[in-house]
Amino acid sequence: MKRLLLALAATLATTLAPLAQAQPYPSRPVRVVVPFAPGGPADLLGRLAAQAIADGLGQAAVVENKVGAAGNIGVDLVAKAPPDGYTLGIVPVGNIAVNPSLFSSLPYKASELAPVALLATVENVLVVHAGLPVANLRELLALARQKPESISFASPGAGSQAHLAGELLALDGNVKLVHVPYKGTGPALNDLVGGQVSMMFAQASAAVPFIQQGRLRPIGLASLKRSTALPQVPTVAEQGLAGFEAVSWYALMAPAGTPRDVVDKLHEQMTQALARPDTREKFAALGMEAGTGTPEQLAARIAAESVRWSDVVRKRNIKPD
Repeated sequence: MKRLLLALAATLATTLAPLAQAQPYPSRPVRVVVPFAPGGPADLLGRLAAQAIADGLGQAAVVENKVGAAGNIGVDLVAKAPPDGYTLGIVPVGNIAVNPSLFSSLPYKASELAPVALLATVENVLVVHAGLPVANLRELLALARQKPESISFASPGAGSQAHLAGELLALDGNVKLVHVPYKGTGPALNDLVGGQVSMMFAQASAAVPFIQQGRLRPIGLASLKRSTALPQVPTVAEQGLAGFEAVSWYALMAPAGTPRDVVDKLHEQMTQALARPDTREKFAALGMEAGTGTPEQLAARIAAESVRWSDVVRKRNIKPD
């Protein structure tokens, strides 16, 4: 009898397995991992993605903040998850296009993650202390050449987008700048406003209030197009450093090997959510622009930026904090 029951159980399991696999995606709750603490842009985008999944696919999606190691712990969790579409992650440019060349012992590889959708881009603007006697990029670079290593630039930490942008400016502008890392954007901006440092590449949303108050002077946008928030400010590329770009962005990614039909479903939902006027208005208020493009275009962007930033990391011998 015992053998008969075991045989029946095995047969039943074999019969039901294909049925379980055939269930349409998603058939159970989806986890969206945010590798940073609640409250920041990544968290906002994680909740947007979760809501889009719930609204469009009729299945609950839960945001999980997995903090630590500059986001690497949360991203590694996504990279190592089963490729079934039930674990997704919000991945910033730094974690996918910078950290693989910055960290010698990164727990994951970029190839372990599959692009789903570009969620948002965030403009960065080069700002200087109001007392610095420069009005444009040409004058800033001229001052830096006249007085080597007299111009310091702040960042929220080694390896951050602000740090890399400053190092890229030093390379492309052929000048010597002094990097001053801080523990976060707030302290860095405070010291810039106070004159303890000379300049910084800051997210536009954080810099605009100080610009409006006349406490910081905008020198150039670190994107290839002008900003609607600062339409009068030319890009760095316009001012002689062709191709200069240091834009922050966030993507929704899945473990590599996730079925294409699942990726397509998720991409469609994200595209619809990002196209909504209320989403775009909310993003604009935060200095963000809704992402566009296919998973293939996102993959191409990751590849191009990985080459650019690995070159900067190598040439400037950048080490993480």
